[in-house]
Amino acid sequence: MKCLFTNQKRVTMLTSGPERQGAWLLLHSLLLLAAWETGSSPVHYSVPEEAKHGSFVGRIAQDLGLELVELVPRLFRVASKGRGDLLEVNLQNGILFVNSRIDREELCGRSAECSIHLEVIVDRPLQVFHVEVEIKDINDNPPVFPATHKNLFISETRPLDSHFSLEGASDADIGANALLTYRLSPNEYFSLEVPTNDEQVTPLELVLKKPLDREVTSELLLVLKATDGGKPELTGTVQLNITVLDANDNAPVFDKAVYRIKLLENSRNGTLVIRLNASDLDEGSNGHILYSFATDVSSNTEASFRIDANSGEIKVNGKIDFEEIKLWKLQIEAVDKGNPPMFGHCTILIEVLDINDNAPELLVTSLLLSIPEDAPPGTVIALISVTDHDAGGNARVTCSLTPQVPFKLVSTFKNYYSLVLDSALDREKVSEYALVLIARDGGSPSLSTMASVSVEVADVNDNAPAFAQPEYTVFVKENNPPGCHIFTVSARDADALENALVSYSLVERRVGERALSSYVSVHAESGKVYALQPLDHEELELLQFQVSAHDAGVPPLGSNVTLQVFVLDENDNAPALLLPGPGGGAGALSQLVARSVGAGHVVAKVRAVDADSGYNAWLSYELQPAVGGARSPFRVGLYTGEISTTRALDEADAPRHRLLVLVKDHGEPALTATATVLLSLEDSGQAPKASTRASTGAAGAEAALVDVNVYLIIAICAVSSLFVLTLLLYAALRCSAPPSEGACGPGKPTLVYSSAVGSWSYSQQRRQRVCSGEGPPKADLMAFSPSVPPGSSSGDIGDQQEFCENVSTVILRCIMPLNVNHIVVH
Repeated sequence: MKCLFTNQKRVTMLTSGPERQGAWLLLHSLLLLAAWETGSSPVHYSVPEEAKHGSFVGRIAQDLGLELVELVPRLFRVASKGRGDLLEVNLQNGILFVNSRIDREELCGRSAECSIHLEVIVDRPLQVFHVEVEIKDINDNPPVFPATHKNLFISETRPLDSHFSLEGASDADIGANALLTYRLSPNEYFSLEVPTNDEQVTPLELVLKKPLDREVTSELLLVLKATDGGKPELTGTVQLNITVLDANDNAPVFDKAVYRIKLLENSRNGTLVIRLNASDLDEGSNGHILYSFATDVSSNTEASFRIDANSGEIKVNGKIDFEEIKLWKLQIEAVDKGNPPMFGHCTILIEVLDINDNAPELLVTSLLLSIPEDAPPGTVIALISVTDHDAGGNARVTCSLTPQVPFKLVSTFKNYYSLVLDSALDREKVSEYALVLIARDGGSPSLSTMASVSVEVADVNDNAPAFAQPEYTVFVKENNPPGCHIFTVSARDADALENALVSYSLVERRVGERALSSYVSVHAESGKVYALQPLDHEELELLQFQVSAHDAGVPPLGSNVTLQVFVLDENDNAPALLLPGPGGGAGALSQLVARSVGAGHVVAKVRAVDADSGYNAWLSYELQPAVGGARSPFRVGLYTGEISTTRALDEADAPRHRLLVLVKDHGEPALTATATVLLSLEDSGQAPKASTRASTGAAGAEAALVDVNVYLIIAICAVSSLFVLTLLLYAALRCSAPPSEGACGPGKPTLVYSSAVGSWSYSQQRRQRVCSGEGPPKADLMAFSPSVPPGSSSGDIGDQQEFCENVSTVILRCIMPLNVNHIVVH
């Protein structure tokens, strides 16, 4: 590792630009390889048991390739499963030391191998090292006999070289420390025979070397001493009380000195283990044999097995568990009914066979409570250890994970796994994963264990606020009050918490000479759009702007939506009169009229305009009744404003007529203006030539104006016809299939207007809808069909001319999207 860091410095000094980036990648790969090799091969130490607190074990930081200065920043920690705090690491010098008393016999029993497995975990980046600390045995346990006193009853008739079984001592240590030698206190009758095989399953035996004579010696007191092979040596003793008996001189004898039996664990109570058979050469009661466990048998043995005294059958009496005891050693006595009784001994070795009765155990150590959705693959989420208390194939465990999840298990050591990220995450699709770990052993039938691991996906700001549609159309009536709420924009952010907190703002721009913010504003939190001042249709018909939505993430993300605000016209402008004179100012219209004109002759015309649009700018003219109710020989066209005679003038008519013409629009409520027309009647012979010339000039100008209007009507009709044909072709292409009723069908007749004269009372509206795959059908074309009410005179030329003018005006106003205030048609 030191060499790698030296190379890192050298690469940094000698490279730059692309070469430096390549060197960094090479160095990073070497570091990962070194970290993997370090984490894969465990480090081995050894320490004797019963070592004092603070005893040195090893320089673990140095051996793992870690610098002392990075132990604390990288959260160096040591975990030992089920071993408590026996070993600790000094983070100042990186030394592994003994922290508390270590008893090898308590940890591993009589197992030949005893070690403590440590997991060393460091972060930034996460590394896991495995350390094995072997616990060396010391001679801290003396040999122990089953009892401190042993009573033996030996008949005086026993022949020389007779053998008497003794229970040997046991030593909790292993190896040489548990290698026992025996010594019998000096005497003239007995010698000690020690078995030579390694298992020492054959008991110790006293061998009679000199015939016994109860009359000479009725009782012997001997001391048997056991010494282990440790340094220093430890010893244990048992006192042998030998009572010399008379008479019955044949002891029961078993077929074998040692019986070896294999028994399945979890065998049911009453299962026969073995049927013993011992023989006695004596006759009668001296040859009747009773079987029993040795007097020094452990309570555990009596709880697990029972022996029938007469038949010699040994049966299961309790729980037989391979994981608790793998080998049972039973000392059996056979005694006859002689007086004194004679004893025979044998040893039964019961090997317990393992069955698959323990399911694997899973231990999950979570390292991350939540994982960000932009975490790279390979991120370690949890450490998993698997154990199985069975043996052999029953203890071989395989670990698997729920399929079709972006995680995988990586084996780091035997029965140790890491749960790592396998592919990219997306919190907006899945915010939490409930993983199921399954550990299955190799037994038949196999056993399995499941554990649930919940992985929460933490949000990152990877989604910008989104509007439901990119553009909205808003209709607002003009003359709205200041601060009026006109619309609400709303954007949704698929992220969570502050990443989904949306704020709104205007995209500032200039509207004419003024800033957009002087017209509208948007509330930052609610998205409500307000009009800051009254809007004027005559000044601004369309206000188009954008609203921006940004979230509170880091860095923030945003998007825009376009608002088209159409200002709807209201009837807030009265008709304005266009009177002859300089600048067309206010005043009366004067006109000379010859008495010789006939009925229907146009003598004057009132002109007016309205600044509004649509129906609010559609003007009509009415002649106010004369004072006193006198019938006037003049009338005014309803929509043209032309004043014409209703009959031929005669001498009885007054020489001067004052007419009041009321000009009214069609708004709600209607606004009006009044024009005063002064007509002077002159005899045709008395009319001055100047007046005649003036009349002739006015008539010429009027004719020229009529020609211009006719040309305008023809042009508008041509354009409208082209538009209608295009629209019909578009509708035919879009609606190739027969449209369903209600989607593209004609609308119902609707009353659109009722005039004072009644010529438009029965107008009928027809709609041609254009089918579209998106949204409801829209009325794109409106055409009006006039209907003449009954009772109108077809011979009245003036009414027919006025009716045609009305039809032309309505068609032009409905079809063309133009703000035509007034068109004169003759």
